[in-house]
Amino acid sequence: MDIDSLQTIAYEVIDGNIARITLDRPQVRNAQSRRLIYELNDALTAAAFDDDIKVVILAGNGPHFSSGHDQKDVEAFHATPVGITGGFSKPGTEGPMAYEEEVFLNMCRRWQQLPKPTIAQVHGKTIAGGLMLAWVCDLIVASDDASFIDITVGMGVNGVEWFAHPWELGMRKAKEMLFTGEPVSAADAYRLGMVNRIVPRDELPGATLALARTIAARSAFGLKLAKLSCNQTLDAQGFWTAQQAAFSLQTLGHSNNRLRFGTSGDPSGMQVKRPSQSEGNAQ
Repeated sequence: MDIDSLQTIAYEVIDGNIARITLDRPQVRNAQSRRLIYELNDALTAAAFDDDIKVVILAGNGPHFSSGHDQKDVEAFHATPVGITGGFSKPGTEGPMAYEEEVFLNMCRRWQQLPKPTIAQVHGKTIAGGLMLAWVCDLIVASDDASFIDITVGMGVNGVEWFAHPWELGMRKAKEMLFTGEPVSAADAYRLGMVNRIVPRDELPGATLALARTIAARSAFGLKLAKLSCNQTLDAQGFWTAQQAAFSLQTLGHSNNRLRFGTSGDPSGMQVKRPSQSEGNAQ
């Protein structure tokens, strides 16, 4: 793992104890290619194993935080699997399910359990797969122009792979978000408890860093224990079990789409307007 060789992620250390990790594919509005996913994992792992780092900020370069999974990713990028899931090349549903378990579900679980506080610094649009990057973080600071969108129901599946919608928004708003594909504003996200703080766009980096500095002044071990306590409470409520169940249903949706349309997503839903090349190009 060589942090200096990352191509889609920028990594910097601030004050000696804060790591700021920035998604750096602004030309496609930080759409998540396979390379970006694995390089993000490398960066988060580096922060986890650096004993001097106490807080991690996850930000995005360009006008949007993340436009989701990159449906146009054709790079022949090879990565050593992080988990123990195998069978990526098997036929039928088995191979695609194994791949998505590795790069989405289990990768998000790994990031959620990072033993240090993480803060998502979110601006512009966060679409579908982009939600999983924000939602695995412990805190979210959003610009006042931020919006959060999951358009995957229109594509014939139940939602983005990290299915945290009911916990993040409450059941009623989660269903509305999924059923309609309409954006949730920063103001609504704050009101519902999904977002911790809202600030003007030009104040976002400074406000996020100020929060990180406040947290970094606390005991590292105390922070770890507090995070574990909160995450264990989520799991006691059934969070991880529900995640795995929702992932199984998403696999069913993809399988149905492949039988009916020859692709993992319903083509009619994939016509939903998303950021164009001037704004982004992903799910």
